[in-house]
Amino acid sequence: MTYRTRYAPSPTGAMHLGHARTALVAWLRARSKGGRIVMRIEDLDPPRVRPGSEASILADHEWLGLDWDEGPVRQSERYERYEEALDALRRRGRLFDCTCTRRELQAAAASAPHGGQPRYPGTCRSGPRHPDRPAAVRFRLDVGPSFVDALHGHVEGAGGDFIVRRSDGLWAYQLAVVVDDHEMGITEVVRGDDLLEATSLQIALYEALGWEPPAWMHVPLVLGPDGARLAKRHGAISIAAYREAGWSPPRLLGLLAESLGLRSTAAPVELGELLSDFDVRTIRREPARLPLPW
Repeated sequence: MTYRTRYAPSPTGAMHLGHARTALVAWLRARSKGGRIVMRIEDLDPPRVRPGSEASILADHEWLGLDWDEGPVRQSERYERYEEALDALRRRGRLFDCTCTRRELQAAAASAPHGGQPRYPGTCRSGPRHPDRPAAVRFRLDVGPSFVDALHGHVEGAGGDFIVRRSDGLWAYQLAVVVDDHEMGITEVVRGDDLLEATSLQIALYEALGWEPPAWMHVPLVLGPDGARLAKRHGAISIAAYREAGWSPPRLLGLLAESLGLRSTAAPVELGELLSDFDVRTIRREPARLPLPW
């Protein structure tokens, strides 16, 4: 079977260091296996899509040399496919309508006796508590499957009924990516480990739809100098900002490669050099702190 993975940027802003770092791992993983990469634009949430973002993200990938073989494919053009999957899940009794507001769920989580990730309390499992309100659609799940991640090893399953279609009619991430990855023949998902817990929920969807899930690789996140997840508050962290400041692709690739554990220093490096001795076992399992250049 041909190895297949994807880039899956959301056009809600500029491509930043964390995105580029994960995309680099996806590129190296695919090219080292003679595989293919699909470019998928995850524009599920139109109010958050920023004009020009898609074009700039594609340009940043190209500037770094992170090419792809298929696409771009846009989620906004695939709503019918998500509807078909939703219908299949409903026929199998796996869905229910939920009219809980976010405030009500937050209040229920605050009153729970245990900490950690709040779980949906099952309020509408037997029927919508407030039938006069617009309803979201939830997937019925007690505990999802455990799985093995290429970097994190064994990961226990997560649980809780989760939304597959929002009350405003927009599609939720969990369902859309499962449908997309299945139909695009993705054999391994490479993404940031902020989505590690969501994987168990997605595997539950695969199983409910009778599909074989892919393999998984979750790349540790990039932190700012303050130890918090890299964000706009840390300053100009976009790939375009580095390019405009005079950085070359090899210089930025060297910074990313050193942070991943692929190189012992941040000296400039070409993609071909990284590919020639790429070994996933050398990737660091802990988050990286990247020094900002200004």
